[in-house]
Amino acid sequence: MDQKEYTIEVENLCKRFGKLEAVAGISFQVEKGQIVGFLGPNGAGKSTTMRILTGYTRATSGIARICGFPVASEPHEIKRRVGYMPENNPLPLELRVREYLKWRARLKELPLRHRSKRVDEVMERCDLTRARDRIIGKLSKGFRQRVGIADAILAHPEVIIMDEPTIGLDPHQVIMIRDLIASLRGKMSVIISSHILPEIEMTCDQVIIINGGKIVGKGTPNELRETFIDSTIYELEINGDLGDLRESLKNVASNLEVAQYTEADERGFSKVTIRIPGRHDYGEMLFSCLSDNPLIRTRSLRMREAPLEDVFLAATRRSWETLDTDLTKKPESIASETEEKEVSTAGQQ
Repeated sequence: MDQKEYTIEVENLCKRFGKLEAVAGISFQVEKGQIVGFLGPNGAGKSTTMRILTGYTRATSGIARICGFPVASEPHEIKRRVGYMPENNPLPLELRVREYLKWRARLKELPLRHRSKRVDEVMERCDLTRARDRIIGKLSKGFRQRVGIADAILAHPEVIIMDEPTIGLDPHQVIMIRDLIASLRGKMSVIISSHILPEIEMTCDQVIIINGGKIVGKGTPNELRETFIDSTIYELEINGDLGDLRESLKNVASNLEVAQYTEADERGFSKVTIRIPGRHDYGEMLFSCLSDNPLIRTRSLRMREAPLEDVFLAATRRSWETLDTDLTKKPESIASETEEKEVSTAGQQ
């Protein structure tokens, strides 16, 4: 059995800003060539974690390694191996695209004889060749994002870290960036933070969900569905009454939920989304029940995977409920600690 090679290893990583614990003891690993989505609400600790991995911010405690090198003690080696694209990419607006990338190639210590060729390669890969002589400050948001990605991959890094790479882009630009990131699979390990969850699901091999500085979900999208989604979704197109539909399907599940219903089209067919508790394949049973009811005509029936948005909401909701429970118990624990101190003080007297 082949041993897995990890380019990113994080163990019990913590970061405090005064009394605020932005990152609270998280641990995870990223395999070589894997694309990982890093998700969480605003303020969850995503950007802080990324800044620690790139060496821009020091952790309070814990260990982070890039390609086996500790981030805290080997910052120069880390910068050789990491390409970083922050959310607000600080590009020099007065430089031209090729001029900027050649300057960055020199800073990244690319050999002089290879710089021009490599700059041309990344510009072609990021579809920047036609904009090579344009001033960055006059480029659209999408083109600037491409310049940022070109910079990140310029020195053949083993790890790419991108914070919101598709924010503010139109659908065409999002597709281009998505395809570009997908093309890095197997060549570089990539961590992407984004709030555009369909893009994460289409692009990433693994997803990590963080909330309140802690990891609340980790795995492939399907593994996360198994963990956090306890229902099965079906989409139907029917000609018939909603009440008759419920009556037909009561033998499948008496507590099914109609999640969405659209008015009938010109041919009398309505689109209905139902949610059934439990993760099972009910397709054959649904089809049989619908076929037996002469009051309902069925045009289509298909199972639909719960979107990653549902997984994300379920994971973060569960972590908030845990936090609320802890906060509810806190006064009792404080009282208990006070009693222990009083007993200890009395013993000393």
